[in-house]
Amino acid sequence: MMKKILLLLLLTAVVFSYAGATVIEVGSNKMIKNIREAINKAKPYDTIVVYGGIYKEKQIKIEKPLTLIGRNNPILDGEHQYEILNIQANNVRITGFTFQNTGISSMEDLAAIKVSNVKNVIIEDNKVINAFFGIYFAHCKKSVVRNNVLTATAKEEHQIGNGIHMWQSDSMHIAGNHISGHRDGIYFEFVTNSLIENNRSDYNLRYGLHFMFSHDDTYKNNYFGKNGAGVAVMYTKGVKMLNNFFEENWGDASYGLLLKDIRDSEVLGNQFIKNSIAIYMEGSSRILFKQNVFKENGYGIRLQASCDENDFVRNNFQLNTFDIATNGNLVLNRINGNFWDRYEGYDLNKDGVGDVPYRPVSLYAMVVERVPAAVLLWRSFLVFLIDRAEKALPVVTPENLKDESPSMRPYDFTK
Repeated sequence: MMKKILLLLLLTAVVFSYAGATVIEVGSNKMIKNIREAINKAKPYDTIVVYGGIYKEKQIKIEKPLTLIGRNNPILDGEHQYEILNIQANNVRITGFTFQNTGISSMEDLAAIKVSNVKNVIIEDNKVINAFFGIYFAHCKKSVVRNNVLTATAKEEHQIGNGIHMWQSDSMHIAGNHISGHRDGIYFEFVTNSLIENNRSDYNLRYGLHFMFSHDDTYKNNYFGKNGAGVAVMYTKGVKMLNNFFEENWGDASYGLLLKDIRDSEVLGNQFIKNSIAIYMEGSSRILFKQNVFKENGYGIRLQASCDENDFVRNNFQLNTFDIATNGNLVLNRINGNFWDRYEGYDLNKDGVGDVPYRPVSLYAMVVERVPAAVLLWRSFLVFLIDRAEKALPVVTPENLKDESPSMRPYDFTK
């Protein structure tokens, strides 16, 4: 009974603390003309409404719980010199603003919005234009970055930072943002138990999404297209990659998805369309690849010999130059029940499963792995002959890298 009374008193205190919150208005025709003055006058949990106009206030700092709401698109301009907004308090919400023209520095990570050592911060429905770093979180927990648009126009990596940057944080939620023109669209380093969903990251100079040392995260229903490379996941475990779209990440050393030193993860329901390399894998183990579509890529999968105990099950491989390529003869991975558009086997009992195994690694693919210049022979009669000879008497391609139960028809993953 005493515990219930104490809980009721606590809830009552919280209600009265919020009930006492006030609204402070900022604008050219208001009593308060600038944002910094409003923040100084505000009490914890007050709301500041900022009306349309251009505010050239450098390095605004928030050190108490507040809500800042923009009306009629107020613009905070860093004049190409400064960081704009710095949040150092829990329970802060920023919505409805345009942040533009931060400074650029090789010594400091100047950002449009920087959040440090706090929790329960919400950044939503804002625009960030030509910022060095867009939205930057460090040492934070349980915060949300939602429905923001971040655009930049840098031509070189040293001219720009990352769109949404997360460092050593936990339980973050990144949803519904559109990021383009940055070094990396979204960057995670030492970020755990977090969710990235429904974002669009395109035309970034390096990666659409970059993971490092970030365990037990999920990214799903995102679009990664026309970046220097799609997504890089490195030195990480327990990642779920679900229903994402990787498209036209194209170039000499580009790929849809790079997996380097990854383990105990899942790649499910993704689409890899027109990438130089759909998936490049190195030093990765115990990953399940299931119900993915690999279509019109240069390589479907480049599976390095350092990878083992990975499972490729019920995926569609269609119109790729090479479905799978590897640099070793002993490959300790499992392939089963996939659809291969090059499969020429038969199905006598009409159960939808091929009666003879399919070997997805061609001799020509192995030659190209060792002698890249041999790609010039693509579509030549010589390549046709050597691949036919290898299929008849396989002696070079990996014996254990074969699909024992290839599907006769492509899977319909929409059902």
